[in-house]
Amino acid sequence: MPQSFQYSTEIPVRITDLNYGGHVGNDSFLSIIHEARIRFLNSLGYSEIDIEGVGIIMVDSLINYLKESFYGDVLKVEVAIDNIDDGSCDYFYRLTDLKTGKPVVNAKTGILFYDYKDNKKALMPEKFKDKINILTESAKKN
Repeated sequence: MPQSFQYSTEIPVRITDLNYGGHVGNDSFLSIIHEARIRFLNSLGYSEIDIEGVGIIMVDSLINYLKESFYGDVLKVEVAIDNIDDGSCDYFYRLTDLKTGKPVVNAKTGILFYDYKDNKKALMPEKFKDKINILTESAKKN
């Protein structure tokens, strides 16, 4: 996990996030980190299909479950972009129970930049990379 995170949001656990065991299911954690990724991109003026004219595709995911989470919990979801390459990067997520401060999940998604018009891989836009670098430097100072 990165030392610092570039974005943070709070997401409440919904009743529909629970599985038959009464806690948040693995599929719901993936949906929660997806929501956090969308919020992060929106905070920068982007969407998953338009980051300076190109989109992104999730190519892999890893979720490390640390603690159960239940209906009514509010999760602090921190997001960081790291391992930046010409056409890809990794998003890292740290989910913490807001009430107890205990870690719930650590996760990573591999992201590929993609040109949906031409159906091919794309380079990471320089303007986006610059914004991430500025956020990273700012996060390291805090």
